[in-house]
Amino acid sequence: MSGPLHSPSVPRRADASCAIQRENLESALAEARACRFCAGQLPLGPRPVLQAGASARLLIIGQAPGTKAHASGVPWDDQSGQRLRDWLGLSEARFHDPSLVAIVPSGLCYPGAVRGGGDKPPVAACAPLWHPRVLPQLRNLRLTLLVGLHAQRLFLQGPMALTDRVRLHPADSPLVPLPHPSWRVVGWMRTNPWFEAETLPRLHERVRQVLGAD
Repeated sequence: MSGPLHSPSVPRRADASCAIQRENLESALAEARACRFCAGQLPLGPRPVLQAGASARLLIIGQAPGTKAHASGVPWDDQSGQRLRDWLGLSEARFHDPSLVAIVPSGLCYPGAVRGGGDKPPVAACAPLWHPRVLPQLRNLRLTLLVGLHAQRLFLQGPMALTDRVRLHPADSPLVPLPHPSWRVVGWMRTNPWFEAETLPRLHERVRQVLGAD
């Protein structure tokens, strides 16, 4: 899957069409949350964690839930999520409002940890199984954030290091690549001060334009 998911602006739909759209999305979300397809590969068992509403204008595609999100069922329910909310200039309430923000990760369930720290990559079968079911229902999107390399590999073509992709990606693209906001990003930000000085203010403004002021 590659290329834009949507155009930067989407015309309003008729009320009846929106009602059908909500029903279809709700059905897809219910089935995604009940998914057990990868149960044998998940050390803590399946618990898909995602949020979406038919009116959402911002989509966040990250890696996969961590242990805290797995336990609570709340997307980005950890320090990485707090850092991401700071990057976007969003309160926790707005970030977790599915009418504004859709969160559909590359892997819907916690994939387990690797020796030495960090999580395993998302289960490869997950995105091909559920993204085609959920993402086409999000017809009001204006901006999509690709958080981390796993999300970027799903939607952006060509080999490129994360730093170059984040810095050189077209500023007006409806797809915005970002580093993963784990603790490891702190050192990366020190060696790439342009991210905080240039990229984050631009990102704040784009999010404000899409969602309105907090």
